[in-house]
Amino acid sequence: MSSPELKDFQLDFGGIVLGHDTTIPIAEIEGLGRPGTRGDLVEQPGADGAWASPDWYDARTLRIDCAIKTPGDPAAARQILADLQEVADNRKIRTVGGAVMPLRIKWPGSPIRVLYGRLSKLEPSWEKAAFGWVPLDVEFVAPNPRYYADFEQREELRLGWLSGGGFAAPVQAPIRVTSGTPTGQTRPGWVTNSGTADANPVLTVYGPCANPVITHVDTGRQIELAVTLAAGQWARVDTRPGRLTALRETGGPVATTSRLDTFVLPPGRSEIRWTATDPTATARLTVAWRDAYTAL
Repeated sequence: MSSPELKDFQLDFGGIVLGHDTTIPIAEIEGLGRPGTRGDLVEQPGADGAWASPDWYDARTLRIDCAIKTPGDPAAARQILADLQEVADNRKIRTVGGAVMPLRIKWPGSPIRVLYGRLSKLEPSWEKAAFGWVPLDVEFVAPNPRYYADFEQREELRLGWLSGGGFAAPVQAPIRVTSGTPTGQTRPGWVTNSGTADANPVLTVYGPCANPVITHVDTGRQIELAVTLAAGQWARVDTRPGRLTALRETGGPVATTSRLDTFVLPPGRSEIRWTATDPTATARLTVAWRDAYTAL
């Protein structure tokens, strides 16, 4: 199912568009600014002032004051409300721990941003339903307060891409060894997070290979997987908040002693490299991520 196009001051939840120039106009939204924080000020004994503990962001809660507007057609208003309830009742999300749904937001001067969470409140008021006017009290809770790009980026890396260069006979000094990538082209392994906050990638290794090690060159952080994959098999590492899993294509776990939550793509361009045992040189790694943002 394709996502609907959005205009300024519009939101999309499960294909239902709310906001300006829709049948669900919005009067007010709270929670789009800086999320709440957890942190304490501790008095300093025998000294002025206090010591500030680390601040950690809370989940982001959007409170949306809106209404269904279908003048003279209360049946249409009821159907819109039913559609919203159906979307929120998705059992694959509602009954699975950590599962979330996207809320797409279009604000003036910015591309579409996405929050991931759940609709936690949908309370209608029926006093004026006969006139096709049903006020709604809506709350959407995003466990991860970051905003994300509306589209996913993806890069694929094969083992041994550095051997893509070579020498042309006759060989004469000085000898220059390159990656084999023509000047001006993007070197394999470079990934760009165009956002303003760390992005959490999903890393998938496709066999045949054994004991892959994935390295974020700029920070030196690594993910080591104790796994042997035959051709057609894969292992996926999900570093996104609320996921943090390393699984095989069978759904079984992959052994790793690495911290998954610290393997992030910082804003800007950085480099990913990987190694593994692969006599066929056909194994590959895909890196998928969405640019992450602090603000809309």
